[in-house]
Amino acid sequence: MTTPVPPRPPRRRRRVVLLAAGVVAAIALVAAVVIAVWPQADATAQPPGPGTVVVASDLSKASHAAGTASAGSEPQAAAEYLSEQPTAFWLTPEADPADEVAERVEHLAAEARDQSATLAIVVYGLPGRDCGNHSAGGLEPDAYREWTAEIGAALRAASDVRTVVVLEPDSLALAPECGNVDERVDQLRGAIDALSADGVWIYLDAGHSSWLAVDDMAALIARVADGAPVRGFATNVSNYNDTADETRYAHQLAERLDGLHAIIDTSRNGAGSDGEWCNPQGRRVGDPGGSTGDDVVDTNLWIKPPGESDGPCNGGPAAGAWWSESAVELTRDVRSG
Repeated sequence: MTTPVPPRPPRRRRRVVLLAAGVVAAIALVAAVVIAVWPQADATAQPPGPGTVVVASDLSKASHAAGTASAGSEPQAAAEYLSEQPTAFWLTPEADPADEVAERVEHLAAEARDQSATLAIVVYGLPGRDCGNHSAGGLEPDAYREWTAEIGAALRAASDVRTVVVLEPDSLALAPECGNVDERVDQLRGAIDALSADGVWIYLDAGHSSWLAVDDMAALIARVADGAPVRGFATNVSNYNDTADETRYAHQLAERLDGLHAIIDTSRNGAGSDGEWCNPQGRRVGDPGGSTGDDVVDTNLWIKPPGESDGPCNGGPAAGAWWSESAVELTRDVRSG
C-alpha cells in the first residue's frame, strides 16, 4: 500500500565566429567577434532517462524535520540528508486542495528551474483511495475532476519544465480487490486527459513484482493506456523490492504492453524486501534516482519519500507522517553523524 503526503532558464550554447575584412592598399586584418546563440534541444521533449535529476523540494517533510530536530542529533542528520536527495513530491487533496494546488505546482516548477532539474510529482487523491486502508481518503468524482484539472492547468503554465507524473499509486493493482475496476479505469483516463501537456510524462500504477501476476497487471494497465497519452508505468512505489526484480517485472509487463516504458522506485529498497510492506525494520535507502535505465526502464527515481510512515504498523505513526526513527534507520549506511 502507499502513503499520502499532506529558477534557472535552459542553458544555451555559444559559438564564436571570427569575421575578417580585407583592406585594398595594405593587407590589414580587422577582426570582430560575433556571438551567435543557438537554442539547446528542448529538454522537456525528452523522456526521463539515466542521469535524470528531480527536484529536492524545500517543501518536503524531510526539509521541515531537518529544521526542527535537535541540532547535532541523529534525527536531524538523517532528515538533513534526506532533504537534500532528489525525491518526488506527493500532491494530495488533503494537503493541497483545488484552490491551492496550482500554487503548489508553481512553486515546485520554480524550484525545478532553480535546480535545473526535472519536476516529479505523484498525484494521489482519487475516489476510494487505498480501498479504505491506511491511506484512505481522496475526493468525490466531481471534486477529483476539478482537482486534476487545476493540476493540469498549472503544468501547462510551466511548459518549460519537464515533469514526471506518477498517477495514483496502488489504484490499478488494488482495483480487483476493491471491486471497482471499471470505475477506476474511467477515473484514471479522465485524470490523464486533465494532466496531459507538452513536457509531461505520465506513468500509471503497476504495483510491484510480488503483487499481481504479470498478465493480470498488464491487462489492467492496457485498459487505461489504450490510446491515452501515457509514457508507461511505475513499479515498486512505496515498496522495498530489489531493483533487479523490478526490472525483470517491468520487462515482462512491457512485452505485453507494446511501446510502454517504466520507472522504478528505489527510494527504500537498498536492503531489499523481507516480505513486509508496512514499515518493515532494517531497510535502507536505495540507489539514487537516475542511476539506471535500459530500453524498457527509462530510469529509477525516489518516489516514496524516505522517512514518511507507511501507516500505524510496526511502531509507525499515521500514513504519511514523518517518522524520525525510520529516517535514521534508512540512512544509517549513507550519512555521517
